Amino acid sequence: MSSSSMKKNWVRGESLGSGSSATVNIAIPTNPSTHNFPSPTAVKSSLFLTSYSLKTEKDVLDILGPSPNIIKCYGNDCTVENGKRYYNVFLEYASGGSLADQLRKYGGRFPEAYVRRRTKSILEGLKHIHSKGYVHCDVKPQNILVFDNGVVKIADLGLAKRRGEINREYVCRGTPMYMSPESLTDNVYESPVDIWALGCTIVEMITGEHAGTLEAARILGR
Repeated sequence: MSSSSMKKNWVRGESLGSGSSATVNIAIPTNPSTHNFPSPTAVKSSLFLTSYSLKTEKDVLDILGPSPNIIKCYGNDCTVENGKRYYNVFLEYASGGSLADQLRKYGGRFPEAYVRRRTKSILEGLKHIHSKGYVHCDVKPQNILVFDNGVVKIADLGLAKRRGEINREYVCRGTPMYMSPESLTDNVYESPVDIWALGCTIVEMITGEHAGTLEAARILGR
């Protein structure tokens, strides 16, 4: 879908969340009979001048192509709202929120069968990302989205990088609690860092605690 085809076809609806540089809302079509993206659709927006990460996410999703384990992207556009220019990316809407939301809602300690199914889906998504020559670099429960049929999909690829590409010294990719030793000490970000982060996420699903905590170790040691 081209950028221009989506301009003036929607308005910003309910807030779904926000991060350090982007907000996520429901995109409401202004003319349901002619709009050309699914309803509901999520729109992720950044101020245009600080939208590098969001543009990276859009570019990487385009390169990755369709995968049942990675969030779909429907297009992008630019808008001017309250005198400010925004870059917007239209994404598949996940009614269940993120895996982190599910952990908060249910207190963690998911059944083993649930953890196995979710882990398999995430692994298949990571396999696809790696096969296309990329590393996600920020796998964590907040970046795994949950759909109403229980399916989970990988999202938030704004920190992704090409495999084999040297990481610039001043660029920290990821969230410290989920970063591998080689990322923290040697500034190395290759496919294994995603598997490390997935391991941390699995521990969190099983215990309800971050992988590095004594409480998580106590629960796993039972």
